[in-house]
Amino acid sequence: MKRFNENKKTLGVLVIIFCVAAALLTVDRAKPTFIENTFGFIIVPLQKFNTSAADWFEDKANYFKDIDRLKQENSELKEQILLQNAKLSQMEYIKNENDKLTSLLQMDNKYTDFSTVGAKIIAKDPGNWYNNFIIDKGSEDGLKKDMAVLSGEGLVGRIKECGSHYSKVVAIIDDSNAISGQSVRTEDIGYVTGDLSDMGSCRMEYINYDAEIIEGDEIVTSNLSTIFPPGLKIGYVRSVQTNNDGLTKYAKIEPAADFQHMENVLVVNEDLGLDPETEAARQ
Repeated sequence: MKRFNENKKTLGVLVIIFCVAAALLTVDRAKPTFIENTFGFIIVPLQKFNTSAADWFEDKANYFKDIDRLKQENSELKEQILLQNAKLSQMEYIKNENDKLTSLLQMDNKYTDFSTVGAKIIAKDPGNWYNNFIIDKGSEDGLKKDMAVLSGEGLVGRIKECGSHYSKVVAIIDDSNAISGQSVRTEDIGYVTGDLSDMGSCRMEYINYDAEIIEGDEIVTSNLSTIFPPGLKIGYVRSVQTNNDGLTKYAKIEPAADFQHMENVLVVNEDLGLDPETEAARQ
């Protein structure tokens, strides 16, 4: 207790001396005294330290305020970017839809000799290829079984089943399809079907051995077809081989239509002038 009182007295004396020194420093004199110089030597650094410390804390406070402001601005910028991206996505979607409609119109203009109905593909078999798919038009739109289905590049296939508001389409790359085709250059005829050994391609079978079909020849539907109008592009010859019997040839055909990327098609919606028996059979 005695020691505490002594320390208390010492602290009081120091405070008094500090206050006196501070008062003396504030008095305007031409020349400071020795005591003033001594206490000035002690007090000035302390004042500088206090000022520096205050400035440091103020800088830190401003620093954290700036961080909060930047975080807020960053959050607002992110919201703006998300909004702009959403608008860009919407514009891209509208552009794609316009491109599809333009493509469909171009297809329709390409086949002006036929009455056609535009349709959208709404489902397909599993896998990468559009060998069997469903379109959003049916008998209520005037469609019938075995009507030809086209794309902007060429023949796609035929309708194999027709509902009121949908139709199932089998493509020319499916091996269940058989089409009478011919070479535009040589007029040689054969039957085109899907190639099981090379998915996405076709084979033209039963070509005469002496036929002059070569790689690059364009193959179209022939006038012997009971389903398809003549002259529809099927594709191009990729190679020609002789069958094992040595009497006929076959050609590998690269289809004109893109059977990996397909969204819209045209259906030839008209009577092709088939004879009554064939017409009854296709029903």
